[in-house]
Amino acid sequence: MTIYAHPADTITNCGGTLARHAEAGDETVAVILTHGGRIHPNKYAEEWRKDDPDAAIVDADVEAIIANKKGELERAADIVGISRIHTLDHDDAMSTVREDVVDQTAELIAQEGPDVIICDYPLNAAYTTNTHTAATMTALAAIGRAATFLKNLDGSAEVNVRQVFFTSYPTFAADALSVNGVRNDLYVDITPVVGKKIAAMDCFGSQGYDGLFARKLIESNNGEHGRVAGVNFAEAYVRHFNETHPLLPVTDAALAADPLTRHVTYSEIDLRASYPTR
Repeated sequence: MTIYAHPADTITNCGGTLARHAEAGDETVAVILTHGGRIHPNKYAEEWRKDDPDAAIVDADVEAIIANKKGELERAADIVGISRIHTLDHDDAMSTVREDVVDQTAELIAQEGPDVIICDYPLNAAYTTNTHTAATMTALAAIGRAATFLKNLDGSAEVNVRQVFFTSYPTFAADALSVNGVRNDLYVDITPVVGKKIAAMDCFGSQGYDGLFARKLIESNNGEHGRVAGVNFAEAYVRHFNETHPLLPVTDAALAADPLTRHVTYSEIDLRASYPTR
């Protein structure tokens, strides 16, 4: 389950990871807390600035904009293989943790019973002017609330989420010591599905996420994470809970990596040539 503030966040942050899980046969569910009608109004703002604007675009009310955003999300979700979408449709101005939204989110967690939840890295638990942080603090509160449910009192047994992965930690550093011990500590290689992520981002034309922007973002963000991970493109995560293993874990990717030559495979794909804009 992903829990994000805005319609496009699930795709931009972890669309490649979801595509890989969908291909592996896993169910993926997206929870979107706000309607997204007021954020990134690129298509509408660009039209307003024209001498002869398209009336159908500039006269769109918030309901029409919201409906368009939902359509974009549905098309993108179909591309990456998201099983279900839950949109709570709260206003984009949401900047604090609200009990009603926590309750709604906890009920969805209880309904879906996810093993894993993905949400944004909270920039600061007290920094409530950032909707992404408010969304994550809402998600964490809802996870805790869902874990206290009792069947006879709440109509649902408790749900214990096994792991929470945070996206968008604001550093690309590979060395824990350079960032006081906090860093992205897990990478997912999205190279095999990068075309799906591009196609999904191309669905969000209303906020300018399509075309060259999609390719630039993936080149610069997922490409840099890929450089650290030793692959072409990766999505980065910070794990919330500790993990228990019978032995010290070393991944297959780490065992197979050759630091002297991996720059060759890292540079194999040219996004703009392989996935040209329409």
